[in-house]
Amino acid sequence: MTGEISIAGVYLPTLLLLSVAAVMLTGLTTRLLSFFGAYRVVTYRPLFDLALFVIILGLLSLFTGTSS
Repeated sequence: MTGEISIAGVYLPTLLLLSVAAVMLTGLTTRLLSFFGAYRVVTYRPLFDLALFVIILGLLSLFTGTSS
């Protein structure tokens, strides 16, 4: 996979698009975890959310074949 994707003639870095997708998936996952009460066992929620974002971004990068 290339490092850039052309959208309407504008070249965007692949990592930027994956980051946007990871933010959306992290938001969805955070809402689900809040709904089910899983945050009761988390000590520091912002750090947990950051780690969740990094994990999701890494998985997206792994599954799309991006080598960034």
